[in-house]
Amino acid sequence: MATAIVFARNLEPWEYMWTLSVAIFFGLKWLTLWSVLEAGRGGQGKAGVGRSVAYLLLWPGMDAERFLFGRVAERPKLSDWFWAASKTCIGVILLWLVARHVPGAFPLLQGWIGLLGLIFLLHFGSFDLVAFGWQALGVDAPPIMQRPVSSTSLSEFWGKRWNLGFRQLSYEFVFRPLRVPLGVAMASMCVFLASGLIHDLVISVPARGGYGLPTGYFVLQGLGVLFERSRAGHGLGVGRGVMGWIYMALFTAGPAFVLFHPPFVFHVILPFMRAIKAL
Repeated sequence: MATAIVFARNLEPWEYMWTLSVAIFFGLKWLTLWSVLEAGRGGQGKAGVGRSVAYLLLWPGMDAERFLFGRVAERPKLSDWFWAASKTCIGVILLWLVARHVPGAFPLLQGWIGLLGLIFLLHFGSFDLVAFGWQALGVDAPPIMQRPVSSTSLSEFWGKRWNLGFRQLSYEFVFRPLRVPLGVAMASMCVFLASGLIHDLVISVPARGGYGLPTGYFVLQGLGVLFERSRAGHGLGVGRGVMGWIYMALFTAGPAFVLFHPPFVFHVILPFMRAIKAL
């Protein structure tokens, strides 16, 4: 990971972003795999080399114990495959068709549409297809996205529905070790801070601008979760029902411009879109 940060700086910003992302991803994957194997968790014998390699290279999740030793009770339905393929197609359409027809006078809009397409293509679409493929083989590999738009609270969004890969990772290596010495509230804030720093590394560093904005976004999310769980939050009903959904949507989508800030869109996303134009 450190090698990628230092020696990949001469790459194009979008190449630098992908290099950092891949290096961080596989570094964290190895950490989760090693921790499970070292601790001897699973209780169902040793994980085979093939399954371990598949966990490292062929699944975006971070729950090594489930992938290595778990078995699914139900295989994915045809509707699951359909919706995953549909979201993948939506991503392709947004990235390769819609974004390219945005007038050049609106580059920020073009970049945001392309970014949204990329998220649909990967996180909501093809990652689901990979998960369903493993489930069809009997492996316990849940999709990392669990219909986040259905969340009726900010806590549910971040804790149960959005990117469960990072949620598992942060729980094991940040929240659980800090919960006793710091308490639940501060340990939760440390999770959001860690997420912000990682996003700053893969967003702001390649863009060479907007430093601290992604971290600020995630600190805001942590504060929003703490307020939601407070007496005032309970009184306002922001942790449940329609009010909870509105609160979640405002907190997550409202400041998204801070997370994916203009330097990132202009210096990383738009050049990346130009680079893949011929594909």
